[in-house]
Amino acid sequence: MDWKMENATRMKSEKKRVLVFATHNANKAKEVQQMLGPTFEVKTLNDIGCDEDIPETANTLEGNARIKAQHVVDNYGLDCFADDTGLEVQALEGRPGVHTARYAGPQASASDNMAKLLNALTDAEDRVAQFRTVFCIVRAGKEAFVEGVCRGHIAHEKSGVDGFGYDPVFIPEGMDCTFAEMTTEAKNAVSHRGKAVRFMVNTLLES
Repeated sequence: MDWKMENATRMKSEKKRVLVFATHNANKAKEVQQMLGPTFEVKTLNDIGCDEDIPETANTLEGNARIKAQHVVDNYGLDCFADDTGLEVQALEGRPGVHTARYAGPQASASDNMAKLLNALTDAEDRVAQFRTVFCIVRAGKEAFVEGVCRGHIAHEKSGVDGFGYDPVFIPEGMDCTFAEMTTEAKNAVSHRGKAVRFMVNTLLES
């Protein structure tokens, strides 16, 4: 029995129901763990010894989330959930969408991505946009999806220093400040990601 099989057997034998979050980000996993409570134990890719880069080659958020979750199930024999997030801008026909993280190129920084977005909207009166996060949950061979959406619009210039990604240019609906100008608690209360996590937690706890 190789180490992956041993790892899966050991983790399945634990009292808590183990779920792998297909991420290397410990803070993201901690956030979900706090919401799930003691019923489940959330582990990251690092925790199960998954160091490989899981390619996100699908043309939808759902597809990329499925690829990551199924990779863990197929290669490590563990139940898993994974997410993907996209910024969908109405005037750009839903772009950057699935290419949000690499909008300005494979090695682009957040600043590069925002610069390209603001340039694309230079003359646009319609700046309506939404962030959408999709989770794929694979448990006992069954697949489920949940999503969270935060509607808003794109600012004319960057504002704020907190957050990450496109936060300095996205103003959520009903607000007069960008995500980057909000506290973490305030952002999580209305954000796409916060909503998706809460939907996923409810789905898991009810199953």
